[in-house]
Amino acid sequence: MPGPLEGLKIIDFTTLLPGPYATMTLADLGADVLSVVSGSRPDLAAIIPPFIPGTELSVASAYLGRGKRSVTLNLKDSRAIQVIYRLLEEYDILIEQFRPGVMAKFGLGFSQIKEKYPSLVYCSLTGYGQTGPFKDRAGHDINYLSLAGLMSYAGRKDGGPVPMPMQIADVASGSKNAIIAILAAVIHRQKTGKGQHLDISMTDGVFAFNALAAAACLVAGEIPEREGFILNGGSLYDFYETADNEYIGFGGMEPQFFAAFCQAIGRPDLIAGGLMPPDLARVKEDLRAVICGKTRMEWECIFANVEACVEPVISLPEAIDSALARERGWTVEVALPDGTTVRQPACPFKFSATPPGYGNTGVTAGTHNRKVFLDLGYTEEEIDEFRRTGLFS
Repeated sequence: MPGPLEGLKIIDFTTLLPGPYATMTLADLGADVLSVVSGSRPDLAAIIPPFIPGTELSVASAYLGRGKRSVTLNLKDSRAIQVIYRLLEEYDILIEQFRPGVMAKFGLGFSQIKEKYPSLVYCSLTGYGQTGPFKDRAGHDINYLSLAGLMSYAGRKDGGPVPMPMQIADVASGSKNAIIAILAAVIHRQKTGKGQHLDISMTDGVFAFNALAAAACLVAGEIPEREGFILNGGSLYDFYETADNEYIGFGGMEPQFFAAFCQAIGRPDLIAGGLMPPDLARVKEDLRAVICGKTRMEWECIFANVEACVEPVISLPEAIDSALARERGWTVEVALPDGTTVRQPACPFKFSATPPGYGNTGVTAGTHNRKVFLDLGYTEEEIDEFRRTGLFS
């Protein structure tokens, strides 16, 4: 069954994680995505281990390249620009992840091509945006989180911020905001026939994640501190170590959930003090001692039928094979080029009429060079000449 984005055609000039994750998601939803990469400078995702046994595919590129076709082009070769122009006659969305100005050096900046392709949706995804004092600065996830103010109140008072276990800025900000912006621009184009340039900054997006804390700071001058409010350790809402060196997470902010929690652990005397008691440090130490008296499994059994917002902190393998994961379809078997399959994280969206589709895993760079060029009208002889003279390198 066709996906909800069938008919959208995307040229993808992105590498690493943010852009490829965004375009993989769009491909899962039915978009036709053509990945354009260098043939001589491999994407880091394609060369980092682990690799799928019996193949030359890294696990990362097999996942992030899911549902896409791949061509290699040397964008410094003037012939490559003519190829891109031919593609843009068919493809109506372009996403790139170079530093500001790089696409313009190739002759592919938005201002250079918008008159020729007025309906083109052109998305530029960067760390700091197309303007401002940081636009040419290198950065990674930890830098974007730091500059957005988030890490100033993350972590513990006595330990400071800690590195996040996933790329929050890359995926939750960069990838997801690129998807939202692209689809919003497509709707605008449907109404007006006009494309536009989308300037997506991962740091802009992460700053917006401050949400209520930023709203309070802007209006009331409240400056959030580590372990200073209900969600970041400044209350009994927290993680607690169990007797077997595992953890449970307690999130019962509402009075009825907090009361149920206190009853279940045998400390109804804590109910009166609430989630943020005046003597928080002492109560929290008492609570840690109680939770540390039983194993994680024992607490799981105690809270199995208690509505107190208590869940175990489980490992990734446990999460992957959990009953919740099976019921909700968190993973999917995707076909490799040789016909075997590999298990991958599934698209998280659920549609009643147009479910996601997965096609094949990602492929090695340039797999579709010949097919794509033939479809563009080039002859076999021209394609062989391009290969010999470095256009695909």
